[in-house]
Amino acid sequence: MSEMGMYRYCYSLDCNSTDVSPFVAVRPCQHLQSRARGRSGYSDCVSTAILTSFTSLHTYKRRSARIILFFALALSMSSPAQEHPPDHNWGYSGVLGPSHWGDLKPEFAQCKAGHHQSPIDIRNPQKAALPPIQFNYQPSPLDIIDNGHTVMVNYRPGSFILVGDRKYALKQFHFHKPSEEKIDGKRFDMTVHLVHEDSEGKLAVVAVVIQKGGDSPLVRELWKDLPKEKGKEEVHDKVQIDVSQILPADRGYYTFSGSLTTPPCTEDVTWFVLKHPTTVSAEEIKRFSRLYRDDSRPTQPLYDRIVFASQ
Repeated sequence: MSEMGMYRYCYSLDCNSTDVSPFVAVRPCQHLQSRARGRSGYSDCVSTAILTSFTSLHTYKRRSARIILFFALALSMSSPAQEHPPDHNWGYSGVLGPSHWGDLKPEFAQCKAGHHQSPIDIRNPQKAALPPIQFNYQPSPLDIIDNGHTVMVNYRPGSFILVGDRKYALKQFHFHKPSEEKIDGKRFDMTVHLVHEDSEGKLAVVAVVIQKGGDSPLVRELWKDLPKEKGKEEVHDKVQIDVSQILPADRGYYTFSGSLTTPPCTEDVTWFVLKHPTTVSAEEIKRFSRLYRDDSRPTQPLYDRIVFASQ
């Protein structure tokens, strides 16, 4: 998964087995990726087996059972229970950690070579007459998953932000500990990233830094319904959540061009980092720490970018 699955789940079914039958030609599945949220863009990945010839009726009967078993396995792997498998091709420490991401896969190259990477340490931003972020968030049934890298909540359609004339639909939100972004060198206890997408497929992330303080009704509800199994999405239609509860009262922000903060580190992502933190309780931070003690990417060089601050 990436900031999209967190941000993007990538998975494939290897159908190049030679055990099926010498009479079966197998066409491998295409590698699939879902965008904007871990469960959008669902596609079934099922290999097609083509029976080319049989030497006798006896051979056909003997091998048909093996073909049926092959199809049953393929279909089971594409079932809804497997649509969000944990991706262990990268991590936050050791040989799979952030300093190695760019070398793990060719599609992760931007993690190493990109010049517009996130997160950053926000220092000396330029004040500008920026339009306010208009948050239009509606309650949503709880759709939650522990994807092996963080706790992520997929949000039902209908919630969005407006920034000037740009409209971005909220797709999902997830947490990092400690905060990935810094403000004047300060790192916070946690951060929540709210991932949005516009009609052209452009991504925008609203980052809300979190510090220890009063408890959060939203986080309290999420932690109460944490999945017991990693990679298994749980939908609670009777539990309504409102992500606007995580927003601070003052919604001034910094903005810059960046990337996803997880592989494949895709760039051309618009970032809105709110200036003021929200709070969660010490116990709520501790509860997340039991799952993920550190799931944050270090800050990246700014290079030629300019960070703007709302007035």
